[in-house]
Order: sequence, then C-alpha cells, then structure tokens
Amino acid sequence: MEKLLNWVDERFPLTASYKAHLSEYYAPKNFNFWYFFGSLALLVLVIQIVSGIFLTMHYKPDAALAFASVEYIMRDVDYGWLIRYVHSTGASLFFVVVYLHMFRGLIYGSYRQPRELIWLFGVIIYLVLMGEAFMGYLLPWGQMSYWGAQVIINLFAAVPFIGEDLSIWIRGDYVIGDATLNRFFAFHVIALPLVLLGLVVAHLVALHEVGSNNPDGVEIKKLKGEDGHPLDGIPFHPYYTVKDILGVVVFLMVFTAIVFFAPEMGGYFLEANNFIPADSLKTPEHIAPVWYFTPYYAILRAVPPILGSQFPGVALMGVAVLIFFAMPWLDKSPVKSIRHRGPKFKIALTLFVIAFIGLGILGVLPVTILYTWIARVLSIIYFAFFLLMPWYTMNDTVKPVPERVTSK
Repeated sequence: MEKLLNWVDERFPLTASYKAHLSEYYAPKNFNFWYFFGSLALLVLVIQIVSGIFLTMHYKPDAALAFASVEYIMRDVDYGWLIRYVHSTGASLFFVVVYLHMFRGLIYGSYRQPRELIWLFGVIIYLVLMGEAFMGYLLPWGQMSYWGAQVIINLFAAVPFIGEDLSIWIRGDYVIGDATLNRFFAFHVIALPLVLLGLVVAHLVALHEVGSNNPDGVEIKKLKGEDGHPLDGIPFHPYYTVKDILGVVVFLMVFTAIVFFAPEMGGYFLEANNFIPADSLKTPEHIAPVWYFTPYYAILRAVPPILGSQFPGVALMGVAVLIFFAMPWLDKSPVKSIRHRGPKFKIALTLFVIAFIGLGILGVLPVTILYTWIARVLSIIYFAFFLLMPWYTMNDTVKPVPERVTSK
C-alpha cells in the first residue's frame, strides 16, 4: 500500500491535498454548532446529484411525456417514490442550510477582510443555486411548475427595450413548451451543476487559503507555536470531521422524517397543484413560487407599477439579491463578531431577520391591500439593513476583542 501511495503521489498530489485540506489544516478550536451548516450544504449537494442521476434515468424531457414520466417514477419504478421525495426534500433543505450558513456569516462577520473573496464565491453559489432550483422546478410539468415558470419568465419582459426578446430567448419559443422544457433540463442536469461544483471547490480553496473565521473574530494565524501551527487551532481532521458527524446524524434524522412522513410539508415543499398536469388553458387560483423564493417575490409585489411597467419591482427584486455582494464594504465596524458588537448592529440584524421571514410568509399569501402595505414596510427594513450599515456599524459601541479565542 505504501508503494502504491508513493506511486500515486509522484503523479497526483493525493497526500499533499489530504494534508493541506484536512489533517494539517488548522481550524479555530472554538467552532460551535453554527459551523455545521457548511459541511451540511456539501452533503445535500451530494444527495441532490446522486438522487438526480437516478431520476434522469427514467425522466423524459418532453412536454407530452414529462408529467407521465414523473408519475411512472412515483408508481412503477422500484423505490422511485423514495428517490423523488429525497430530491424534492433535498431541494428545500438545501436552501435551509444555505440560509443558516449565510446567517452565520452575518453574525460572525465572515465576509470581512481577509475573507471577502470567500463571501463573493458564496453569493455566486447562492445565485447559481437559485437558477438551478428554478429550472428544476419546471421539470415535473405540473400546474404550479408551468404557471410559476410562466410568471417568472414574463417578469423579464418588463426590462426596457430588450424585455420581449429576452423572455422569448429564455423560453426558446413564444410560449412555454417543449423548447423551454428541454433547455431547462439541460441547464438543470448538466450546465449549472458543473458550475456549482466548480464554485464550491473555489469557495473551499479560498477558505483554506486565508483560514476559517471563528465566533470571536480573532485571526488565529497571528499567534503560532514553535511548530509553526496556530496556538488556538486544531487539525480539521480528525477533530472537526468527527464533530461534523453529529451534525450529519441530526440532519439526516430530520431529513428522513420529512421524506417518510411529510414529503409535501403541507404544500410548501410539494404543492397540490403540481400533482395536476400542466394546462396552458387553466390558471391556478393562486400562483406563488416555492418558499425559498417568496421573500423576493413579496418585494416584487410590494412595488407598484410605474407608468404601467412592472420593471421597478423586477429591478428591486434583483437588487435585493445582488446587494449581498456589497456586504464586505458596507460594514465599517472595527470588530467582526456579534459577540463584540454593540446594540445598533444587533437591533438591525434582528429587524432584518424579521423582515426576511415576514416577506417569505407574505410571498405565499394572496395579495391584499393590508399584506401589500406590510410587505412595503418590511421591504424598507430589508434594504435599510444594507444601505444604513456604514452609519450604524461605524457609530456603534464595541467591546474589546480578546487576543486569543475563548473556549465558549
């Protein structure tokens, strides 16, 4: 085995990669449960790829056959129902762990120097994941898949000058049909997963280049022992690989409970209308995207049309996502972690979380005058968190940052 390993190492940096990214990668010794969600996101990505491969073996990207092929998977393929539910549940839980992973970045300042590039890669991953989820949502060819895609694609028609041509280019036809289904299938199964894998690798390489952040916001590379290793660091393997197993076990318990007992999650993971074949002549009573898109959908609906154009709402919805790119340069606080920040940042972050969750709830509800005004107020709070960040982070009271990480 040693000779075989040496033979491989002479031709491929297997041992060097193992040491660089696992056994000799020193991570802060005070990681808490918030640091589970990065590895869990990687686990869900693997689950989605594996379950997706099995689904494509029986799925037919044809407007006349797509819905029937999904029913065939559910009813006639051995354990096809399980594969489909694993994939649909994984799609929603992917966003759960990604949102929690991003929230951890917000509370501990993981987007701050020198980790700006890690954050930017992460936001791009988030954008690609949204595209991947949207295109995959059309594939079952149910009523909500069809009309949800119809609504989202028609939003691009609101872009001035190029809107109509842009929406036709995305659909591949004048209406959603075979061409749309085929190109969405190609992007969902081949193009975007390849991009996603590349971005995940870049995200991890950038992380291991500058080192992981920690709940104290202390740079552990500043203090090193005689052996050259950080005094407040421990090898990622075996310490954190073992610790992550705890997170994986708890996550898989929740995951399997949903798959076997509540795969539809009350209509939030799988809508009732999506068990009805797509019908271009019959519009569902209430069209709403999947829950993980609803905060941005609520922002879109909260903006009134100007001169009959819905473009302001579309633009604001896009800005609501893209503004995350500016985070590293909007935060002017001298400290990173919420442990050492003052009340202004804590209040602002609390209001932001309330606004985000509130918009998500409003996005699945029918439009009323009251809900629209609540969405407008929450949208203002959402954007105020970012736009006012230079002011309240610069003028906030802060606590002194310890020289070394704490054990808590």
